[in-house]
Amino acid sequence: MPEFTMPSLGADMDEGMLSEWLVHPGDHVSRGDVVAVVETSKSAIEVECFHTGSIDSLLVPEGTTVAVGTPLALIGTGDQEKPAGERPGNEPPAPRGEQPSAARPESTAPGSGTVTPLIRRLAEEQRVDLTRLHGSGAGGRITRADITRTADTAVGPVPSDRRKKASPLARRLAAESGVDLAEVSGSGRNGTVRAEDVRRAARARGAPPARETSRPTAAQGPSSPSPSPVPKGADRAATARLMTRSKREIPHFYLSTTIDMGAALDWMRDRNAALPVSERLIPAALMLKAVARAAGEVPELNGHWVDDAFVPAGRVRLGVAVALRTGGLVAPALAAAEEQSLSDVMAALKDLVSRARKGRLRASETADPSITVTSLGDQGVERVFGVIYPPQVALVGLGRIVERPAAVNGLLGVRPTLAATLSLDHRAADGATGARFLNCLDRLLQRPEEL
Repeated sequence: MPEFTMPSLGADMDEGMLSEWLVHPGDHVSRGDVVAVVETSKSAIEVECFHTGSIDSLLVPEGTTVAVGTPLALIGTGDQEKPAGERPGNEPPAPRGEQPSAARPESTAPGSGTVTPLIRRLAEEQRVDLTRLHGSGAGGRITRADITRTADTAVGPVPSDRRKKASPLARRLAAESGVDLAEVSGSGRNGTVRAEDVRRAARARGAPPARETSRPTAAQGPSSPSPSPVPKGADRAATARLMTRSKREIPHFYLSTTIDMGAALDWMRDRNAALPVSERLIPAALMLKAVARAAGEVPELNGHWVDDAFVPAGRVRLGVAVALRTGGLVAPALAAAEEQSLSDVMAALKDLVSRARKGRLRASETADPSITVTSLGDQGVERVFGVIYPPQVALVGLGRIVERPAAVNGLLGVRPTLAATLSLDHRAADGATGARFLNCLDRLLQRPEEL
């Protein structure tokens, strides 16, 4: 029977805390469905499964920290499934009172097809009642479009709790127990409301917490404190460990060039003039697309250093360094950015940064970026020389676009310029390779219409 294991969500990750299950025994899951939330030392990340079948048993209770590779759940595939009474998951209940039980609702909406965990979570976030929804997918399956269409046609003001940071489980419990999330103080990261916060609020107002009576547990007392999922300062500590390892193991050297951004900005300005505000580009989209294209054209810098050898990546997975508001960094990846349109890169960038700061990244977005970009231009920095994320071999630094005197075709004028830097692993590359990359980046930004 396939196992769903604790994934490795970064080169520096040895263990992670299972923060929340989004599925229950008996739920049907498909490859790519988000089934759990894992908190690493840097961020909370939504984790997808890589098997299709039914959840047979959950082996690890929420709130438990386990090593990478530890089995978290068993996924039955057809005839391998066992009767509920024989499942190996019939172990002592979760200490934090959130272990699923037989009293959980079925994973199908009445009269509709199977509801996947992702669809259920979207419905919870959009406040859509699945029991009243008829799916438009095959066999009555409810799709993402069904959720979006129903949410868009809903009348009335947006519920206040949609603006409140809360885990998916907390939102579901709040809806079931009638608790207004806007009135709940969150004990999670950045004030995020956790399931235990909702249960506590429900007990305080005298309402029976959702399903609590059907999930007996030794640790569900009213005064049970919600343990801190990550020690204070862990974000910074994780970054410190990774960067120390990088500087200790990787022989860095640095290159820098100045790129005339006049053509790129003129082209972008003309394009934006004909578009609504929501579809306009910003310079970062052009820069990231150009970096991704350059990485594809110079594959010697797009990959990893493994076992004393450079291993080129099959495709470009462009890591984007995102500073967290609580400190620390994460570098989720834009997949295949070199093949996407600028509009798609722009949309993907906005979505990725937003979810990174909300702790809503997915495992597939954190796994193995092949080259990373760090940009501090929006904070006024003109030039940044970054530290390589191991086991990558290169990191691109982008600064602020600054108007400087420049000679163009023999004439002196003022031009918008960008300082682009390249940090390189000297074991994998030399200066000539780095220079080729920077020249390629410059060339691409002089032809923005081809990006």
